Amino acid sequence: MRALLLEKPGAFRFIETPEPGSPPAGEAVVRVHAVGICGTDYGGYLGKMPFFSYPRIPGHELGVEVVAVGPGVGNVQPGDRCCVEPYINCQQCSSCRRGLTNCCEHHQTLGVHCDGGLRPLFTVPARKLHPSPRLSHGQNALVETLAIGCHAIDRGGPGPGETVLVIGAGPIGLSALEFAKLSGARVIAMDMAAGRLAFVREKMGVAETLVAKGDASDEQQIAALTGGRMCDVVVDATGSAASMANALKACSFGGRIVYVGITQSDLVFPHAPVMHRRELSILASRNALSRDFARIIGLIETGRIDTGPWITHRVPFADTIQQFPRLLEPASGVIKAVIEMPA
Repeated sequence: MRALLLEKPGAFRFIETPEPGSPPAGEAVVRVHAVGICGTDYGGYLGKMPFFSYPRIPGHELGVEVVAVGPGVGNVQPGDRCCVEPYINCQQCSSCRRGLTNCCEHHQTLGVHCDGGLRPLFTVPARKLHPSPRLSHGQNALVETLAIGCHAIDRGGPGPGETVLVIGAGPIGLSALEFAKLSGARVIAMDMAAGRLAFVREKMGVAETLVAKGDASDEQQIAALTGGRMCDVVVDATGSAASMANALKACSFGGRIVYVGITQSDLVFPHAPVMHRRELSILASRNALSRDFARIIGLIETGRIDTGPWITHRVPFADTIQQFPRLLEPASGVIKAVIEMPA
């Protein structure tokens, strides 16, 4: 069967791989129908993703159908439409035993550390499949993106009466905005791209947006909008070291900052006048938890999250090599691109 291999940064090629055999105990063979493209995939293509290994079959945002199940599998059956929780955890380390499966000490993400879903069929632990028969394959492929934002907002813990600022309106920032809205807090979005902020206002119903300049005026804008109080929770989804360092200045006294974007650079920020004086809490957010997937499926099924505006580009699997570089261009207007696998 035909699979898409990212051999090294900037170099995709199609390869032939064998079809999977009968699944062993606890595992399932799935047919891939839809694969979302996210910042990790773009970063892997550009050689800027620190956790990406090569050569690799990418694809971790997946809408799949169960083809066969191994002995002992009871949560799914052949024919089920599912999303995939792509974080393969060992179940044995200290983190796993404490329920922190998202940061397993031996963590492997499909399509990043081990081969993912840009192939027609593959085998996955059945415990990582979340059935959702009411969702389309494209919607199932969005669940993992939304889970990243869900976990980030949970880390910050905003509530009614508080203000959340989300910096960066790419897909991960948008997913954080979805759950910031559900928290009941006041929500503000900031990005350098006016077009992305227009999407946030028009499609996501977030009225308060700020155009980031990358200088001292950003802090001034936030102060003006909040009456000088600043923001209780700041989520930085940019992956920019400069933005992540400056984001502390957007926090209120006693505020929390959540880093969900990833940078390979060191972060440098003022300690005494900002972090110490305001007694800030700095939080990382990695991946998501199993419970997040079940929650998101329910929110989409009940209409509390509208996935309609999300998928702006659809790419046939056969055209991926040709079209992938174009998706990186700002002029493309991509919010979320989905690769559609052959039936």
